[in-house]
Amino acid sequence: MNRYFRQSWIGLAAGLASSPALIATQDNALVAVALAAIIGMVFQLVFRHTRYAYLDSFMAGAAFGIPLWASISIVLFPIVVGRMPQWTAAGMRTHFPELTGWVLYGAFAGLVLQALRDLIPQPARYETETAQRIVPNNRIVILGGGFGGMSAAESLEDLFGADQSVEFTLVSETNALLFTPMLAEVAGSSLEPTHISSPLRTSLHRTRVIRGRVSQVDLESRRVRILLGDGAATETLSYDHLILALGSVSNYLGLENVERRAFDFKSLLDAILIRNHVIDMFERADRETDKTARQEALTFVVAGGGFAGVELAGALNDFGRGMLADYPSLRPDDLRVILVHSRDRILPELSENLGAYALERMRERGVVFKLNARLADAGSGTVGLKRLDGAREEIRTQTFVWTAGTTPNPLLKTLPVQHDKRGAVIVDSALAVPNVPGVWAIGDCAAVTDSKTAKPCPPTAQFALREARTLARNIHATVHGKPLTSFHFDSLGALCVVGHQTACAELTVPFARSKSVRFSGLLAWILWRAIYLAKLPGLERKARVLVDWTMELFFPRDIVQTIDVPGLRGPEAPPEMREPRPRKVG
Repeated sequence: MNRYFRQSWIGLAAGLASSPALIATQDNALVAVALAAIIGMVFQLVFRHTRYAYLDSFMAGAAFGIPLWASISIVLFPIVVGRMPQWTAAGMRTHFPELTGWVLYGAFAGLVLQALRDLIPQPARYETETAQRIVPNNRIVILGGGFGGMSAAESLEDLFGADQSVEFTLVSETNALLFTPMLAEVAGSSLEPTHISSPLRTSLHRTRVIRGRVSQVDLESRRVRILLGDGAATETLSYDHLILALGSVSNYLGLENVERRAFDFKSLLDAILIRNHVIDMFERADRETDKTARQEALTFVVAGGGFAGVELAGALNDFGRGMLADYPSLRPDDLRVILVHSRDRILPELSENLGAYALERMRERGVVFKLNARLADAGSGTVGLKRLDGAREEIRTQTFVWTAGTTPNPLLKTLPVQHDKRGAVIVDSALAVPNVPGVWAIGDCAAVTDSKTAKPCPPTAQFALREARTLARNIHATVHGKPLTSFHFDSLGALCVVGHQTACAELTVPFARSKSVRFSGLLAWILWRAIYLAKLPGLERKARVLVDWTMELFFPRDIVQTIDVPGLRGPEAPPEMREPRPRKVG
């Protein structure tokens, strides 16, 4: 029986068995049964199975009931019948019986689905075929635990299954995959930090995960030297196939003062530090009696008008303006979020109309734009801008974040391989490094050319995931002496959140790749959340993020500071108090 067909029937059975909870609280029993069946099949197809995890399944299912209630009963049903959603407290109370039904449905669906999965025999995927372990003769080492590296490891596990002659090792600086599309929501206090990070060991079943930093790669002897933990211990790995998925780091374009004083925006720690620093600035401004000093503390500068910069500026603006209610001594005109961009329009990855829409909506909400300007220098409490016409401007601020450029991991420059002008490793159509047997590269650190269009592939997560799958198939084909596959992928489009319940979407039309559908506003925002929630690894993380988003509909964003890291206190600290910024490898 086809694997997906079999899974669909299991999900359908779980959904129907749990449907009485919905039928009892919904007006239309037929609609309730249909929803229960569809959601049960989606649960089964999307979420991976962990044996005997009944409590986790019960709690996760119940947690999913809350956002399902909010999105379907509160939003979808009223829109379908031509009414506006009832966002008032009185209107929400009328839907509380349905909330009970959704929570009970989710909890029972989780339990039933878990029981069916445990009772019905599943095809063996990772079990050893014989009692005696086979000595591996194909050692595959993956450097980097980002989207590319993680997806490559998962795809290799699926392809090789229980073949114990192949050994997988993944090296990452952290023990979790960071879901970077939601990083701005952490900085803006919409999501809890750990909810967008998925443990690598939980997702990978037979891959050895090493937390460490790559210090040396010897292509001749096929060895990789790893600094473990804090760097006091080392380990040397031998490989038959090496996958370079080391990602990128921020590129400050030689601006030493900017690099020393700016906040980076690449890691989870960066987002937490930015959030905590914003709260610090509000506390400082609340103590200030001088208006100029208050405005300096509440001026937040973001350099870079791409996806990362726009989403961060929108998140900080929403966060800051929401915090004003907790600081009655501060006025809305004290707060300024300034976005600096070197071009004449933001979001160059999207169409001009969508870029203009994003700029206009963000301006309406208070974001200030400095277009055709670059961040040229930084001092104590100031940043200097240089316009394309040569004019200069100084902004008084205690906070600025750099998102204006990235470069492939510096380690790649030490390798005797071909590089492009960015420093990325050049690969052939099969994603192999030319003239270096057994070495492959994907993601931000690889210069990939589409085999059909002959155009360079952008260094985005969307492409890194597809590159990883193609690479896994090619390594599997190499081990079994089969032909390799050339990489080709048509972009599915792009999505960008520009503020509270507002986003821009540009989606490619299936079977007509030269055409695209463009729209914006609330629908694009809902689509952004739905798509990225589906891509977020792990049922537990999905449930936690859904609960965070649902709570945000009813309560203000949390302003409690989470951590305090000595030496990493932002640009207001004197240089002698600041630790060197760690360089990201994975």
